Amino acid sequence: MAERKARADALRNRETVLAAADQLFARSASPRGVSMDDIAAAAGVGKGTLFRRFGDRTGLIRAVFEARSEPLRQAVADGPAPLGPAAAPRERVPALLDAVLCFKLDHRHLSLALEEAGSGSPYQGAHYTWWHGILRESLERLWGTEGAEGEGAAATDGDFAAHVLLAATRADLVEQLVGRDGMTREGMRAQLAAFVGRVLGGRTA
Repeated sequence: MAERKARADALRNRETVLAAADQLFARSASPRGVSMDDIAAAAGVGKGTLFRRFGDRTGLIRAVFEARSEPLRQAVADGPAPLGPAAAPRERVPALLDAVLCFKLDHRHLSLALEEAGSGSPYQGAHYTWWHGILRESLERLWGTEGAEGEGAAATDGDFAAHVLLAATRADLVEQLVGRDGMTREGMRAQLAAFVGRVLGGRTA
């Protein structure tokens, strides 16, 4: 019974830390301005607790990001159309990218903090790799043609196009367009939808 209570307390404490970090990033003028000291103070825990549970600042940011994005990932992995796997590719690809963009608009500074915290290539991160794989698969289904040569071309197109389309949702681009240039949320969504439409246009399902 005591062990179960300890686990429940640990989960509550973890969520308290994640919520505190999320709120600090949302209110910050710059993600770089949020420190582990700030997060520990806001959560009411010692800084050592954060390092023991999350490893470092990057690990904590990644944990917050993953917790907040999990409902979206579940919708993509198991949910209904247009995000879920049963959706027609031509319907799913624009829906996936719009969902990624909306998430980053809703969590602008958290998303930017994760991109800035990466110590290696952003293209090798687990989050990016997962989204790229989902998009690549959908694009290959959309563009696949009969014959080995056509299938190979479709696979190459899908891999490259998935990178290009995801680049249009990068947090630093969102910050530039929305945070600095003053583009509205709906304006950016419309621009992305038009861009995706041009990329997909002229192909057959």
